[in-house]
Amino acid sequence: MKFIKLKTDIWHTVSGEDGATLSITPAAHLLLSLTQWHGVRSQWPQGMAVGVAVPNDAAVEDLADDLPRLSLIALQFPKWTDGRAYSQAHLLRSRFRFAGELRATDQVLVDMMLPLKRTGFTSVVLRSDQSLESAERALTFFAGNYQGDVLEHRPHFSLTPQESAALMTQQQRDFMQIGASI
Repeated sequence: MKFIKLKTDIWHTVSGEDGATLSITPAAHLLLSLTQWHGVRSQWPQGMAVGVAVPNDAAVEDLADDLPRLSLIALQFPKWTDGRAYSQAHLLRSRFRFAGELRATDQVLVDMMLPLKRTGFTSVVLRSDQSLESAERALTFFAGNYQGDVLEHRPHFSLTPQESAALMTQQQRDFMQIGASI
């Protein structure tokens, strides 16, 4: 999973003095609000990279026709206890087959790394008090899951021994054999 540091991100938001503006000059790698996107999508040049920030209470079904044009969808977690963006991500990957970047934003904690990965997120912007090293380490804790997910539809028990072993990293093998605590 790619971790985004806002100072080095290629995606940029557009806003005016009073908040989001609807008068937007198309440019590559703009991350627009859902309202902004609805205002400019009919004039947006084909093939120009554009992203949309989607609040967790929006219906992602409304973006179905626009998905082939979008390079990035940023799903928002306004509270770390509000998991609606997980459902949005799962729908975008499983039902609508969105192949672009899915980014988790706002209140993203290290504890959320595995569910984010399993529901199809490909990048995250961690909350400012979270450790990048801890987030990367959290992604290595488990080789597989009992249930299927958007990455591997088959449950872990249905994998061949070779497929199961291929999922496990050396760090995970050491953890399982030594019995180390997390």
